[in-house]
Amino acid sequence: MTDARPDHAALMDNVYRRQRLFYDATRKYYLLGRDHLVEKIEPTADARILEVACGTGRNLDRIDKRYPGRRLYGFDISQQMLISARAKLRHRATLAPGDACDYDPQQMFGARQFDHIIMSYSLSMIPDWRAAIDESLRHLAPGGRLHIVDFGDQSGLPNWFDRALRQWLAKFHVKPRDALRHFTAQLSGCSVQHEDLYGTYAQYLCLRLPNVLPCRETFAQDEKGRDGYKELTLASESV
Repeated sequence: MTDARPDHAALMDNVYRRQRLFYDATRKYYLLGRDHLVEKIEPTADARILEVACGTGRNLDRIDKRYPGRRLYGFDISQQMLISARAKLRHRATLAPGDACDYDPQQMFGARQFDHIIMSYSLSMIPDWRAAIDESLRHLAPGGRLHIVDFGDQSGLPNWFDRALRQWLAKFHVKPRDALRHFTAQLSGCSVQHEDLYGTYAQYLCLRLPNVLPCRETFAQDEKGRDGYKELTLASESV
């Protein structure tokens, strides 16, 4: 699962080289709320759905079974995880290696925008998690939604549990993003829905862009020369 400087890619491959073989069997006990996210997607029949840091493909598999016929895409920085994802999904999803903080879906998948992008327990493993959110917002279609599920801030749980959980997660290079709710609440140009799950053990967020027609001619470009989310926001304000 993801950020992607070469050293981080190597780290993730080392972490998951063997763990991928029993990942799904073990993570179901503590990566809570993933099925809640799947139920919240409610895609249209022709929706494009992208999973950032798709791991073993577990979520895409659930999405395909819950909403058959949608166009599914996924990427991960770990080539090891992609081995498992490809074996699980085969022809049902288009997969590629990629970095959550800087990716080009047109080059990777031949698709420029997505109706739904999901990030499931990935932000807690991405060092620059704020950049990963910004990057995915840039690739949403007008009216598109970014769905996030990850660890909560544990504020409603006993202090001993919070300490023990964080110490244990750190062994796997996982760090709950306590500022996630505050950060997303400060974003302009999108509406934000937040739900605490299982007390405050986990949290689900849905960031939705306004329903506007894409006006590519009106887009400015960022410092890398890319069309982006901020320009889409400006276009929506002028409609």
